[in-house]
Amino acid sequence: MALTMETMTDEQRKSVAVEYLKAFDNGGKTSSGGSILDLFADDAQVFFPKWGLASGKDEIGKLFGDVGDTLKSISHHYAHFNWIFSGSDVIVCEGTSHGEHRDGPWRAGVPAWGAGNWCDVFEIRDWKIQRVYIYLDPDYAGQDTARYPWLKSRV
Repeated sequence: MALTMETMTDEQRKSVAVEYLKAFDNGGKTSSGGSILDLFADDAQVFFPKWGLASGKDEIGKLFGDVGDTLKSISHHYAHFNWIFSGSDVIVCEGTSHGEHRDGPWRAGVPAWGAGNWCDVFEIRDWKIQRVYIYLDPDYAGQDTARYPWLKSRV
């Protein structure tokens, strides 16, 4: 991680996080037409469930490619985000989404136990994402029900 060069406000950090989420909705392209990877520090880290920890832009690109290859579309519900600011470089965003996975569509709340609810923990410094841990159910299409006895009566 690089030394801190600029002081950022929480709203500025939030703007970087929103740009990151909108890039997913736009097939990996930022609002200026650049790559989502442009939003990351060279030595950034990203965690995604069932994939693990990616370190550096090359691994992050592989993670996003692997996950992205399973998605036909995704839309985040920006009006419903909950933001938590820590007073440091860390911010948290809790939200919902809908879209289409190669195994089928999903929408937060349909069904209530399914995919679409998520929480991201960001560390943003010097206008770059240093770290983001993504917490969600990667079974977007809700097909992994056999291993959960409480879902058998709901499917």
